[in-house]
Amino acid sequence: MHDMTLAEALGELAALEDPKMRAANEKRGDDHGINLSRMRAVAKKIKTDQPLAQELWSTGETAARLLALLICRPRDFTADELDAMLRETRPPKVNDWFVNYVAKKTPLAEEMRLRWFDDPDPTVAAASWSLTSVRVAKDPAGLDLPHLLDLIERDMKDAAPRPQWSMNETLATIGIHHPSLRARALEIGERLQVLADYPTAPGCTSPFAPIWITEIVRRREG
Repeated sequence: MHDMTLAEALGELAALEDPKMRAANEKRGDDHGINLSRMRAVAKKIKTDQPLAQELWSTGETAARLLALLICRPRDFTADELDAMLRETRPPKVNDWFVNYVAKKTPLAEEMRLRWFDDPDPTVAAASWSLTSVRVAKDPAGLDLPHLLDLIERDMKDAAPRPQWSMNETLATIGIHHPSLRARALEIGERLQVLADYPTAPGCTSPFAPIWITEIVRRREG
């Protein structure tokens, strides 16, 4: 089978467009009308194709960018390319997939985490906190965890939604993985009350840090 061209890939995406799905997605800020499991099936057919991924990304279209993130090779992007891409991830799903499938998978993750840390753009700062959560859980050596808690305590309450969500994730991750800091993490979460009233479906764990920490620790130690 020949490699899929940009026109063919865009044709496959156009064929999956569903007006009802678009209406539902647009309420969440995602301007595309494609069922994501169908999109994954297209990606599976293409496999990894970095040149096509870059062409899809340059269209600027949300559906094309989502497909690009599924077929790209994260290690092939330079630091400047990653930085430019992140700054364009306005739709929530594009942002979510970029952070989870590319930023967390690139060998440059730590370099990008530091580069993005104090960025005034909330989308960029949020990605840095997401990468910080991964390090807190998997490779905390060299991180100043008490200082991270100081920053969260100072900034999380008034942060924009994306960095607030990512800081809260870091707070919970510190509380779950680092027992010596758990009491302080719980205390910060209780005092700030960030996401305390977040609507949570039955059977799911609330993202409110004190509930999240307590529940995951109970499962891990149970």
